Amino acid sequence: MDKDPLIPKHGGYRNLKSFQIAQLAYDVTVRFCDRYIDRRSRTHDQMVQAARSGVQNIAEGSQASGTSKKFELKLTSVARASLEELKLDYEDFLRQRGLALWERDDARRQSLIDSRPKTADDVARWVKKMSGLSGQSGPSGQSEPSTSTMSTESTESTSSTESIEECAANAAIALINVACFLLDRLLAAQSNTFEQEGGFTEKLYKRRQIKRQQY
Repeated sequence: MDKDPLIPKHGGYRNLKSFQIAQLAYDVTVRFCDRYIDRRSRTHDQMVQAARSGVQNIAEGSQASGTSKKFELKLTSVARASLEELKLDYEDFLRQRGLALWERDDARRQSLIDSRPKTADDVARWVKKMSGLSGQSGPSGQSEPSTSTMSTESTESTSSTESIEECAANAAIALINVACFLLDRLLAAQSNTFEQEGGFTEKLYKRRQIKRQQY
C-alpha cells in the first residue's frame, strides 16, 4: 500500500470547525435577512450570497486539495474574504440604525460562544433571552388599555424591537468572527503544508523522476 499516495485523502470539510461555524452563520444570515432586510433589496441578496460563498468555498477548496493545494489556498482565502464582507454588512446595519456594535471582549459575545449553538434555532433562542423577550406572550382577556398605557407599550415595543435587532446582528458578527479566526488558522496550516510538501505538480514530477531512475 502506497504510504504517500499521489492524490492524498481530501474532502472531509464537514468535519472542519470553520465549515460548521460558517454554515451556522449562513443559516442565521438567511433568517436575519428575511426578517430585517427588504427581500427586494440588493443588500438582502448580497448578504445571503456572501454567507453562502463562505460555506461553499471552504467545501470546494477541501475537495480541490487532492490535486491542487494552490487552488485550495485560493478558495479558502475567498471564503475568508466573503465572510469579512458579510461582517461589514452587519456592522453597517447596526451603524445605520444607531444600534450598538458590541466590543470584541463584550461578555454577551462570549456568552453566545460558550452556549455552543448548533443551529439557527439555538441562536434565535439565545437572542430572545439576551434581548429580554424570552417567555413573553401577548395579552389575553385584558381590558382595552388607556391612551397613556398604549403610548408606554408602544415605546417599550419599539425598544424591544431595537434590542432584538441589535442582539441578532451582534450574534451573527460573533459567529462570523469565530469562523474568520478558524479560517485564518486553516490558511496558515495550508500555507505551511504547501511550502513543505509542494503541490500536485511537484509531487507528480518527483514520481516521474523516481520511475525514470528505476529503469
